[in-house]
Formats: sequence, structure tokens, C-alpha cells
Amino acid sequence: MIIKTRFAPSPTGNLHIGNIRTALYSWLFAKNNLGSFILRIEDTDITRYKKNSIENIINGLKWLNIDWDEGPYFQSKRLDRYNYIINNMIKQKLAYKCYCSKEELEKNKIEQILIGKKVKYNGKCRNLNNFIHKDNKSFVVRFRNPDNGIVKFNDKIRGTIIFHNNELDDLIIKRTDGIPTYNFCVVVDDWDMGITHIIRGEEHINNTPRQINIIKAIGAPIPIYAHVSMIVNKSGEKISKRFNNMDILQYKKSGYLPEALLNYIVRLGWSYGNQEIFSLDDMKKLFNLKNISKSPSILNINKLIWLNKYYLSKLSKTYMINYLTDFFEKNHININNGPKVNDLYNIFHDRCNTLKEITNLCSIFYRTPDYSKVNSIDKYLNLDTKIILNKLLKKFTLINVWSLLIISSSIKEISIKLNLNFSNIAMPLRLAITGMVNSPPINYIIYLMGQKKVLKYINNAINFISLNNIKL
Repeated sequence: MIIKTRFAPSPTGNLHIGNIRTALYSWLFAKNNLGSFILRIEDTDITRYKKNSIENIINGLKWLNIDWDEGPYFQSKRLDRYNYIINNMIKQKLAYKCYCSKEELEKNKIEQILIGKKVKYNGKCRNLNNFIHKDNKSFVVRFRNPDNGIVKFNDKIRGTIIFHNNELDDLIIKRTDGIPTYNFCVVVDDWDMGITHIIRGEEHINNTPRQINIIKAIGAPIPIYAHVSMIVNKSGEKISKRFNNMDILQYKKSGYLPEALLNYIVRLGWSYGNQEIFSLDDMKKLFNLKNISKSPSILNINKLIWLNKYYLSKLSKTYMINYLTDFFEKNHININNGPKVNDLYNIFHDRCNTLKEITNLCSIFYRTPDYSKVNSIDKYLNLDTKIILNKLLKKFTLINVWSLLIISSSIKEISIKLNLNFSNIAMPLRLAITGMVNSPPINYIIYLMGQKKVLKYINNAINFISLNNIKL
């Protein structure tokens, strides 16, 4: 059997970590088995359709290097196919038209709740089509679910799962607006596209028996199912499209690397011994369904940060310089107005957790420090530290060869002359030069900043103290 999996998101919200895990697992399973992976967009829910969602889905997958062998297919382009099958089902009495109004359905629902019955359609229109037609009246089409028996399937993660047909509803497969519903469309799509394995979230378990009954009714082969457990935050709240979610492309904007994010996501429910680091090739080679856990996975941003820092330090210098250059451009940083990216990389790449942190730190070379935005500014820029800054200004002005060695020696000389620890010198100097209380070693910053800017910024800090008459 040729393995064929699919990722079928709906363009109704953000593509979040849970979606990507489903896509990644489906993709890896296909790749591990030399199969095919299909991208399908389930876009029939027009009322919840969100602008730019399809573009974000495609861009998110491309950024993460999850490619597809077929697609993207769009359900909205397949309405004729769905309607053809539905019409045949009506003729064969596998489905029927239901003319019940919303008021009738709501009344029936309340009555069932009051007597403690499970809420389901009461079957009023089940046999109506045998002797009467109300085609001028609004209707839905319902699937005629079997009255008795069971639906049994072997979930590759959870084992044998059984549902009783008398607990299932005659679900709607076509709405009053003429658009077929998810549970029907997905069955036809998987059949037509030859999907052999369906890997999806556990929230779809209750959909599975309904879909299997439709599959049996239309004579299609039943796929193999694997339902992965939910992803929750530290409080145990589910991560979903509508709750606790973050658009996957936001991780890109926040400076995370695709290699780190994929490595993090693959471990949200799947393991291979004690191994923590997985390249894409590792994942394709090692991934299987038997090592997926039934337990919920907990999001841990610290683990993602750790992985991202690992990849920042391990990826090739050429790769990282290209990535940084692109990141600077997108953040409107003119790299021609400061140190070379190569020099910045050498200092920052193993000191930061994300590309965004690197660019935030690197921005000190391309903007004038704004002391008014610093908390507790008077702790570092005051009349006492003004003396230190004046000494440093004079010393740096006299430097003829701007080098790390001479800069470091000059700071040490001032420290000895004023009988102060290096930190007492470095903190006001760092704030004067960068506008930040934290940065990599100040001597490196001063060297890369260049003598002209350093003298200008120290002078700015001295004037700031004088204008504000800041006392310790």
C-alpha cells in the first residue's frame, strides 16, 4: 500500500502550534514511508472565513520547510462533486431532506434535556420524502445514520474505539444555503484523493464514527486513523484556533528559527528514547506512530527558547548572516550605517535566545540612545557618574588607533585613577553609549560603535545629566 496523508486546515483563524503539529506528523509519516503528503484547504465555511488565512497557511508551511506533493486543493472548487454524491444518496435513501425549522429543533432539544435524554435529531423527516415533497421550503440534507449496531475502529495511538450507532445523530451533510458540511466533504475528499492514513487531533474522535458510517454508505475504503492528544498551557487550558493561540508566523517575527520550532513541535507528544535534538533528516528517518503519547502535551516556552539558542549557535555562519541580513531589512535597519553583519554575528550569535533579541541589541549601533525611556535612569546617570563620563570622554578623544586593546586599557586606566571597580565605570558608560542597562561586553560595543558615535553619545549623556541636574 502506498501511504498517503493530508493536512486539511480551514482558513478560519490562525495557523497555530497544534495545526502545525498535525501537519508535521502527517508529513513525517508520509516521508518515513516513502508516501505522499497532500495539502487541502477546507474553505466551505464562508461565514467564518478570514481574509489572508490561506496565504498565512501556505507561508507558514513554506517557512517551516513542510512541502506537499499535491495541492493545495480547495473544497470550494469541488461543490459539484459533493452535490452529485448527495443527490445519489437521497435517491438511494441513504440521506433525506429535513424541513424542520430552527424553532422546532430547539423545542425538541429542550424537551430531550428536560427528560434526561441525549440530545439528537428526533427523526421527524426521516421518511417524509417517501410520500411528500416540499422543495419550495428551506431544507437541509441529513445522513440516515444506522439505527443499531456499532462503529469500531483501531486508532493507531489509542487502540480500539467503539461507538454505538443509537448514540449517533442523523447529522446534517448539506446546509440550507446549499453548502455541504465538513463531516461530509472530508469523507469525499479523502476518498477521491486516496488518503490512507488520517492523523489529526483528538477533538475529531467523535467525528470519526459519523464519517466511517458515511464512508460505508458510499462504498469508500476506510482510512487508518491516529488521533493525537491535545496541547495545553501550564494551567491545563487547551491550545486551539480560538483560544490561547499564536499565529505560527508570529514565531518567525519573534526571531525563532524554523529548525528550532520544528524540533520543539515534534517533541510535543512524540519521543525517540532520550534524544532531544532532531534535524529534519532525523525526523523523517525516525518518526513513527507507535511512539506518540496518549497524554496531553504541555507548552513550555523555555524549552523552545533553549532549542532556539542551540540552533543559533550551531547553524553555519553563512546561513546565519544571510538570515540576520534579511531580518534587519524587514525591521528597517540600515546595515550600511553601522558595523558589518559579520562582526555583529561574531559577538551576538551565542549570547542571545532569538533573532529578535539579536536585532534589538544590534539596533544600538543604528539609533541614538533615549535616556528618558530608561527606568531608574538617575541610578546610572547622575552628578557622580558625570565625573566618570567626563574622564572617559577626554580619554577616548585622545585615542589615535581605535582598537579593542586600547579601549580596554583606557577604561582600566580610568578605573584605577578614580579608585573604582570596573562595574562602577562600565554601567554609566554602557547606558551612555547604548541607552540600555544590559549588553554584551562594553569594550566590544565601544569598538564596533566607532569613535565618532561613542564621543557623541557620551557627550549627550553628560548634557542630559546637566540639563536634569540629576543627583544620586
